[in-house]
Amino acid sequence: MKKNKAIYRISTAVIVLVMLFSLYKMYTPDYDRMHLPDYLRTELSVFKILGLLVLVLPQFSLRMKEWAYAGFGITLVSAFVAHYSSGDVLARSLEPIFFFIVLAVSNIYLYKIKSGKPG
Repeated sequence: MKKNKAIYRISTAVIVLVMLFSLYKMYTPDYDRMHLPDYLRTELSVFKILGLLVLVLPQFSLRMKEWAYAGFGITLVSAFVAHYSSGDVLARSLEPIFFFIVLAVSNIYLYKIKSGKPG
């Protein structure tokens, strides 16, 4: 059980750091280079902050956490598409997919912890 909790906490911490860093990057010229609308920046910022709160605060239900995971998954896949479509090299475009895998690991281990499976 300790291993499961450690994997969950580490993978969740990575996702939190990635989302916080992406919040910062959305207000740099790198975001402007992708020619995305400004209202999307505001919308993503609000939902990323809400999703982070749901993900890290224990008082939120498992159902709410599922929605946060789904939202972050959509965000990461969309980030891949946005980077690739804006002309970024494939290696840079694939970074969000790597973090999508980390997000999936976090989700899997959340369920392992909640179900009480040893491991």
